[in-house]
Amino acid sequence: MKALLKKMQALLRRLGQTFRGLSGRERALVSIVGALLVVLLLWLGVVVPATDSAAGASARVDLTEREFDLVLRLRREFDEVRGRLSIVESGIHNGVRGNLRTTLESLARRAEVKIDAMEPQVAPASERYRETKVEVSLKKLSLPEAVRYLHEIESTDQMLTVKALRMRTRPDDMALLDVKFTVSSFEPI
Repeated sequence: MKALLKKMQALLRRLGQTFRGLSGRERALVSIVGALLVVLLLWLGVVVPATDSAAGASARVDLTEREFDLVLRLRREFDEVRGRLSIVESGIHNGVRGNLRTTLESLARRAEVKIDAMEPQVAPASERYRETKVEVSLKKLSLPEAVRYLHEIESTDQMLTVKALRMRTRPDDMALLDVKFTVSSFEPI
């Protein structure tokens, strides 16, 4: 360490002697270049890292604010879904119960629609609710008839949900539809 210090002192002495041996103009030019180098080193060593650090902090603040806004939006959506779920659960617990097939047949008569077929479907197991599923097929139906029947299903007092609705025009009469959908009812276990 001492040897390195001695070498540095010797180098500085030689630079000082060389500088003193320069003319006035040369000394001024070397001083200006030296000052510019010091400014450049300070700029690169202090200002740029500080600016980068500030920009990084600003970017992190922006990202955190966006994430916070996202969390707030997700919380509102969660509360909304939880509210709708409590309404559905209340309907399941307090709603009218009945045989799903019988209810669908009664609603079809009310809507003046003829059911072509009803096939029971396997429902996934749940710890809280028993789901009964039936696939309903309707043939040669007008659009207003289909809408009327689906409206009857949706507006009945029994908690029913319509899933997997498929409507196709008939090749023999484009004004008529073949409609197939699944209806589920739920009961608490």
